Amino acid sequence: MTALENDVLAGWAVDAANRVVELVDDLTDEQMIGPLLPTVNPLIWEIGHIAWFQEIFVLRRACGHEPILPFADAIYDSGAIPHDTRWRLILPSREETVSYVRTVAERVADAVLTRDATDVARHFARYTVHHHDTHTEALTYTLQTLGLPLPKLAGLTDSAVATPIEQAEVAHGDVQLGGGTFVQGALLADPFAYDNEKWAHPVRVEPFAMARSAVTQAEFAEFVEAGGYRTPSVWSDGGAWLTETGAAHPLYWRRAADGRWQRRHFDRWVDLEPDLPVSNVCWWEADAFARWAGRRLPSESEWEFAATTKQPRTAYPWGRALPEPDQAATDWRSRGPVPVSACAAGDTPEGVRQLFGNVWEWTASDFLGYPNFERDAYHENSEQFFGARKVLRGGSWATRGRYLRSTLRNYFIPERRDVFAGFRTCALR
Repeated sequence: MTALENDVLAGWAVDAANRVVELVDDLTDEQMIGPLLPTVNPLIWEIGHIAWFQEIFVLRRACGHEPILPFADAIYDSGAIPHDTRWRLILPSREETVSYVRTVAERVADAVLTRDATDVARHFARYTVHHHDTHTEALTYTLQTLGLPLPKLAGLTDSAVATPIEQAEVAHGDVQLGGGTFVQGALLADPFAYDNEKWAHPVRVEPFAMARSAVTQAEFAEFVEAGGYRTPSVWSDGGAWLTETGAAHPLYWRRAADGRWQRRHFDRWVDLEPDLPVSNVCWWEADAFARWAGRRLPSESEWEFAATTKQPRTAYPWGRALPEPDQAATDWRSRGPVPVSACAAGDTPEGVRQLFGNVWEWTASDFLGYPNFERDAYHENSEQFFGARKVLRGGSWATRGRYLRSTLRNYFIPERRDVFAGFRTCALR
């Protein structure tokens, strides 16, 4: 890393901590605990865990510092503390927790700027910044799950749902992609990669046709209105989930008194916007829609192939620079999803739009290790989930642009509906 890059990394460490604190700043102490639900953590515990993770990997292990909080290992280790136990812990006060978050970040920033900073310290500084980024998106899911207000974030608008960003003509139809053999996964020369991206390996992709844009709310509403949730033939193995949940429409939708569909955006109900991508649908819902439409979900290899046709391969379709607002809806800038017509500047050379940002995209693929998988120092990151989750690609409006790249793999169980996830489809072969 160059000195300038060290400055950037130090800035990221402080910025990541600031975003953690901003997201919960307007909440009451009671909301900072919240109800015991399987998909959320107590927010005051979670922000402490985020700082602890950074401290233990960067300051304590890489730099040899003494613990800032002598009892932190006993309360913040997510691998040792069962989920439900986190509501019963005696935790530091809110003020002490926020101070801990900021203190760790400031010391990490100082550590990477020191003259004798090691490559190991720099690597884990970036690793833990991205751990912050993962959790700040998860904190956003929690705010949505609990129906809490949109937080006020520095430098961003206060509108409930922004319609950004210059809109282009709606990208309908399919893009024909010629297929071929490409290199999937991270290269040794890449600046950063998680273990599940390791290492690059050749994959053959047959020619295919991919939708230019993600499935919209209007298109998904057609599926709902046509009785898609009551058509067993399109649900495949998702029938058990459908029976167990009794789902009849996406999680945050409801019928208004006049019969129109509405969706809940944090603490507000808004009329369904037809040109926004459908969001907060699980894998079963995505797969059922695709079957109902006579189409299919793309494999993750097809998704990555579509995102990397520009040669030489870059992190994004437009190059290596972090996403700008006209290229991708990321970084909370839009305060919610944007129309599928937006962000035309981020199109792939073939014209596929919004592969990055707006909503994560479910793929057909199971989350498995690559042929030459190599475990990270954080053993719990990936391997324990192989074979039990589905792969998502691309990121959402609440994802930090610096976290994203064409090789990044996200992964959740197919039942998860709290994730800002939608999907696009491919034509049947």
